[in-house]
Amino acid sequence: MLELLDPDDPAYFPPSEHALDDPNGLLAVGGDLSPTRLINAYKRGIFPWYCDGQPILWWSPDPRCVVIPQDFRIRRSLRKVLRKGLFTVTFDRAFDAVMAACQEPRSYESETWITPDMRTAYNRLHEMGVAHSVECWHQGALVGGIYGLAIGRVFFGESMFHRMTDASKVAFVHLVEQLKLWEYHLIDCQVTNDHLLSLGACEIRRSEFEALLREHLPEPSFPQPWQLEWHYE
Repeated sequence: MLELLDPDDPAYFPPSEHALDDPNGLLAVGGDLSPTRLINAYKRGIFPWYCDGQPILWWSPDPRCVVIPQDFRIRRSLRKVLRKGLFTVTFDRAFDAVMAACQEPRSYESETWITPDMRTAYNRLHEMGVAHSVECWHQGALVGGIYGLAIGRVFFGESMFHRMTDASKVAFVHLVEQLKLWEYHLIDCQVTNDHLLSLGACEIRRSEFEALLREHLPEPSFPQPWQLEWHYE
């Protein structure tokens, strides 16, 4: 049975084995987007995903889409793009602008799941040094980016966007390669799609994902603020 989160207990989530099979991974309804609840959720492999006007829905899908940084290899087509040097990539320079761009409805969707409340909540996490952004620039304009949470040595990717061909891919490559330098062990991509698979993501069972979280979340996060050190050569 799906359980309603206790709004007075931000630490409480039902066990992930109670997640539904249809729809895949829906675990709980309700609660809020306080920093404590969000961080507790991500530590358990749970994330919010809902539309404006709905109650907050919490998910833990099985299988889970992930990238293992140490196994990541830049594909030949992306190497060609990187060699052209069209883009400049930064970290944490324009977090809210990246969220705003991710919030815009896609051409294939009529609405966005990044609600105003979510934007406020994740900006708060960014101010706390928990949420981070990757920005991809072309001639001074923001043309692509990614945002997500870093807890321990795990990065929880939330969303990405592009306004120019290959911009989000270039941002993604810089993120993965930098996390590899920092000895991050796992990038959570949440739900599988063809775009993520093309970037080197794979699927693992939820039980394996949760075991990786237990292993790597206690490790110290990389010191703040984030600075990009990796450069393509």
